Amino acid sequence: VAAHGRNVSVNGAAVPEGRPYLRNGISVTWLGDWVAVASGLGVRVSWDGRQAVTVTVDAELRDGTRGLCGPYNDDPADDFLRPGGDVDPFATSFGNSWKIP
Repeated sequence: VAAHGRNVSVNGAAVPEGRPYLRNGISVTWLGDWVAVASGLGVRVSWDGRQAVTVTVDAELRDGTRGLCGPYNDDPADDFLRPGGDVDPFATSFGNSWKIP
């Protein structure tokens, strides 16, 4: 899924703004100024088309997530957990630790 402003595409195919999309477990819905993309894996990402992003995961994924949103365990002390397992004290270096080539 790729999004640039209000232009959204899934596997290279454009999703018309305001029109719902559901194919191969991926759904795209338009909620006012926001667009939401959900997968059958229990993850939903909403974006305002500019800079605000919200990530929501189903309760079934509790204690089973890692990455930029931190482990889903309600413990703020490990929110900056790096891929190697240590906690980074700084947001910038934490974010950079999750970069992929």
